[in-house]
Formats: sequence, structure tokens, C-alpha cells
Amino acid sequence: MLDIKFIKENPQLVIDSMNNKGDKNTQLVHQLFEKDEQWRQLVHQIDVLRAKSNKSAKQIGTLMASGKKEEAQTIIQETSRSKSAINELEEQLNIIAEKRTSLLLSIPNVAHISVPIGHSEEDNQVFGTWGTINTQSWLKPHWDILERQGWLDFKRGVKVTGAGFPFYLGPLAQLQRALIHFFIDEANKAGYVEMQVPYLVNEDSARGTGQIPDKEDMMYEIPRDAFFAIPTAEVPVTNFHRDEILSEEQLPLRYVCHTPCWRREAGSYGKDVRGLNRLHQFEKVELVHFVKPDESYETLESLREHVESLLQKLGLAYQTLLMCTGDMGFTQSKKYDIEVWSPGQQRWLEVSSCSNFEAFQARRMQLRYRKEEKVTEMVHTLNGSGLALPRVLSAIVETYQTENGRIRVPDILKKYIDREYL
Repeated sequence: MLDIKFIKENPQLVIDSMNNKGDKNTQLVHQLFEKDEQWRQLVHQIDVLRAKSNKSAKQIGTLMASGKKEEAQTIIQETSRSKSAINELEEQLNIIAEKRTSLLLSIPNVAHISVPIGHSEEDNQVFGTWGTINTQSWLKPHWDILERQGWLDFKRGVKVTGAGFPFYLGPLAQLQRALIHFFIDEANKAGYVEMQVPYLVNEDSARGTGQIPDKEDMMYEIPRDAFFAIPTAEVPVTNFHRDEILSEEQLPLRYVCHTPCWRREAGSYGKDVRGLNRLHQFEKVELVHFVKPDESYETLESLREHVESLLQKLGLAYQTLLMCTGDMGFTQSKKYDIEVWSPGQQRWLEVSSCSNFEAFQARRMQLRYRKEEKVTEMVHTLNGSGLALPRVLSAIVETYQTENGRIRVPDILKKYIDREYL
């Protein structure tokens, strides 16, 4: 959520940023100003009535003490009417305040000045590349290899749950477990604190990180208990410090967390959903940062570098994209997407997004740090996938496949899988 003071001081900047992000609902800004003015007028009216009521209360005491009961009774009746008026105004104020907050929550974050302006993925910029792209014609897509070996079972997943919930068996399950250990071990060595979290969150948590209102259709909801299944560990980890005031000495904070993730992925069809490309349930290791504002963009670069190092150690070719405004998302101020090369499909597949939200999430969560004795400031939050498992699994299977159908184990994973081939 943006600071309303910032919006009022920079209305055109906010409107331009909304347009650049592809959000044409810019009338929200003007509606917000109208509701804010109504809210301020009501607050003023209530303050005036309360001041008058307090003054009258003192007069009543004086009059009663001096025996002027009739005059006191007149003021008591006026005070009673004032209290009724205050109650009515407070009800109006609550309604206006809710609408004002709803409008604030509906305005997207402002893109950083370094973000390229664009409308779609074609306008993203290649920030960097690493590795050799394998284009040999004999290479097979991972689903052919895994289903032939019996390591990936979609049919039984459909029987037990539904489409997009596969079973991993034998070597594929072992490879995923090895990757999870590798990612977490690398994060621990880099100074991240490991965390285990609830897999269900409440509405306040979903609102805090920006899933509401924006991505409701992506989440699985449990209406009976008012819970959501987490679409990413970002939600519980970032909300860990919600409604807190951290000390300056506590920052920066860095957490690593492995969880399953659930996403409805409504409207996803075609080649993008073959095999492990897009699932409703998948595993991911998430990296979350809480930092002081003047450190957040330096932190974003170090987060990106850490994620890239994981792919380098796995020997997987990748490219890093600097996302344009129109392909960046509601909550981010700047975002990198990291895509791994899929030799069997001859295409790039996203395996990580590294994002800076500045104070956008922190303001929704009222997460601050004490800058001075009586001064608090919103922290900046960042996160990145380090990494999402399905497409990394598929890239390893396709990259390390041999012509005789076997899969070599990447060197970095041999301490977790003690063999040369799966």
C-alpha cells in the first residue's frame, strides 16, 4: 500500500505508474481523494463536537455545584444530543474509512525509475546470461523421459486429486529432496535463518503481502475456516513480523523457507502446462529480506546474485530479465525474472522472481523499525525464489540426459545423491 500523503503529493506520478503497469483504473486516485476529504471533514466535525461536549461537561459540574440545576439540566440535554450526533458521525466515519482503505489497497506500487517502461513480456530487457544453450536435436522433453521411467505419474494424481497434482516416484522424488537440501544449505551458508511456517494463512496475511485484492483467483480457499492455502512461502514468512516495531539493530533480517505451494493457475492452457511446466501443487524454497530503506536496492542485487549462483553450481544455462512495468505485477517496485534453458523443449522457463516491494507490503502490515527514540519508519521487504523446484527438476533431467536414456547427477548434488546416474 502506498502512503496516502505520497499519493496526494505525487498524483500524476501514481497515475502514470498505473498506466505503465497496464492498470487503466486510474479513477481510483481521484476517488481516493474524494473519500479522504470526506473522511477529514467527518473527523473535524467529530473533534468539534467532542470539544464542545467536554466543555459542556465541565460547565455541568460547575452549575450543579452552585445549585443551578435547571441550567445544568439544559446543558445535559444538549450534551446528550451531541453524543447522539457524534455516534451517527462515527458510524459514517467508519464506512468512509473502510472505503478509503479499500481504495488505497487497490492502487498498485509505483515502479522504480530504473524499470523499463513496457506493456508485455516482449518489452522485458535481458539483464544477463550464463552457460551454453544446448540445441541438439536428439534431446527429449522431460515428460517423455520421466513418464517412460515411471518416475512421474499424472494419471494417478488425477485419480487421487485432480489435474496438476502429480506423484513423484523413486529417483525424481530423491532428486527433488536433494535440491531442497542444496538450496537451503546454500542459503544457510549465506546467512539466512531457516524457518518452517504454517501452510494455511488468514485473510489479513494474504492482504499483507498483496495477494488480496489482486490474486484471489490464484489461491485455494478454505471458506469454512476462512483460510487460504499458501501460494508461496512469501505470505507466511513476510507476515511473521506483521504489526511489529523492530529495532534498527535487528535489521537486516533474512529468512529461508521451504514449503509446498498451491496455485489454482486459472486460465492456463496449451504447451505451457505440459509435464512439470505448470502445476497446482509444487515445492519451492523462498528467500525473504527485511531491510532499511536505503539498503533495499543493493539487497535486490545481492538476492539476484545468490539465486543465479545456485543455477551456476547446478550447471544450468539461464538468462536474467529485468521486467518492464507492464509485466512486473501489482506489488513490486522492481523485479528480475530468472529463466533456465530447457534443452528438451528448446525454450526458456522461469524458475525465480526476485522482487523489491519497498514499503508497499510493510505499510499494509504495519511493519516498522525504530529509527530513533521517537521516530519509526517502514521497513522495505524483498523476496526471491531460491528456487522453484518443478522447472529446475525438468531442466536438470533435460540438460543431463544421455543418449542411452540415463540422467547424470550434477556434481554439486552428489553429496546428497551418492551415485553418478539416476
